[in-house]
Amino acid sequence: MRRRPVARTARTVGRTAVIAGTATAVSGRVAARQNAQAQNAQAQNAQAQAAQAQQPTPAPAPQPPAPDPAAAPTSVEQLTALAALRAQGVLTDAEFEAEKAKILGR
Repeated sequence: MRRRPVARTARTVGRTAVIAGTATAVSGRVAARQNAQAQNAQAQNAQAQAAQAQQPTPAPAPQPPAPDPAAAPTSVEQLTALAALRAQGVLTDAEFEAEKAKILGR
């Protein structure tokens, strides 16, 4: 009867060795797969950066044209428009005089 405990111990040790060996092999494969995925990701990032570097930079947007001084209404035109608004009753005499002073710079 003394042999049974030794046999159980041997079986337990054997099972442990098989389990440990399997775990080592699996972890090695997992580590190798993760390393390969990391290298692929780095290669893709490098390719993307190279592609971005090769793309031409966009030209700066053109400046809007400066307003044409001749297109701005003259003081005579502005006063004529104010007089028309006063004649229509849109502006009071006081508002007309205030705007006229602004246009003439008084």
